[in-house]
Amino acid sequence: MKLKETWAKLQTRKKLIDAFKSGEIHLTYKIDKDNKRLIFPKIHSVDLEKESTTITFTLPNGLNPDLLKKNFFAFQQHFGKNIELDGEIKKYSLTVYHTSMPSELRYNFEQIKPVIAPFSLGIICGKDRNGQYVAFDLLQQPHILIAGETGSGKSTQLRSILTTLIKTKKPNELELYLGDCKKSEFHLFRKVEHVQCVHSSARDIQRMLLHIKKELDERSDLTEMFEVSHVDDLPAEHRKPYLVVCIDEFVMLRKDELIMDILTEIVAIGRTLGVYAILSMQRPNAKVLDTTIRANLTVSMGFKLRDAMESKIVNTPDAHKIETSGRFVMNSDKLYEIQAPYLTMEKAKKFLNPFMVAKGSAKDVTDKPKELTEKDVFNDVN
Repeated sequence: MKLKETWAKLQTRKKLIDAFKSGEIHLTYKIDKDNKRLIFPKIHSVDLEKESTTITFTLPNGLNPDLLKKNFFAFQQHFGKNIELDGEIKKYSLTVYHTSMPSELRYNFEQIKPVIAPFSLGIICGKDRNGQYVAFDLLQQPHILIAGETGSGKSTQLRSILTTLIKTKKPNELELYLGDCKKSEFHLFRKVEHVQCVHSSARDIQRMLLHIKKELDERSDLTEMFEVSHVDDLPAEHRKPYLVVCIDEFVMLRKDELIMDILTEIVAIGRTLGVYAILSMQRPNAKVLDTTIRANLTVSMGFKLRDAMESKIVNTPDAHKIETSGRFVMNSDKLYEIQAPYLTMEKAKKFLNPFMVAKGSAKDVTDKPKELTEKDVFNDVN
């Protein structure tokens, strides 16, 4: 067994050196007119694991690190597409995954449930290159930006995130405020007991956010009064549910300064007050995602995007190169490539049925919005 492992490591080293040669990732010194010396990156270790092989190497001083990115194709040609290169300036690791991500991942709550169980507000992302589920706690990594073209998987990701939150939190622990600017995504959640409202017009979404702003102010006063740093530390009688504001295609609200100001406030101070935002858009816009909003959206999920500029705006490198529906690049504590769970509308309805309650009609979504006057705003704030 030891001999077999040693042989595998030697073969891996040789393959990496061949990749360095193919991509011309080396320094070249002329010895004389007819001879030259090539100095390749130094390979330090080869770690063989069940799911992957990781090779650690360092670049010789003077070798431009940009060569690795420019000639990444050389690594793919020798090791296949299912690889990941990580590192900076000098030290790098190349991970070769033995199994590839599925091209489709069916939503399976029984598999997801233990993954998010340790978290206060568990957000399920999908499976990574190792075939392992990736999830995180919204309390620790607050505020999410999801971007992707039509058909890229963005909508079903929103559906699976919201459905999972509803199935794992009680209505007195979590309140959802939904903005559906396209009037196409959130209608199935309207009668769920966790959901406080589903609005589509700018006027109604503005009213919804004015309510959230009032809640932010009240919670801020409470944390100051009891001298605590988070609403979870308030006395039991003052404990507050988590609030999640989710707005699909919020770029359509960009001309409403009041809405954008409140959204900016939510992502800036919402974390300690238990108020979190999930914002999604098809076409990322640098003017909408200004510096304040972008800096506080701690998790970005970039599904298939139009070009490198949009990938840069969302901060998900190479998302424009994605070829598989439901696949996305996530930027949080590090970069991930993930296959999102595929949850159909019909299956989501079955999951949500136990949480349905009788509510009012859907006129708040379908009515033609009226102009919101200064008096309306004053009354809402007060």
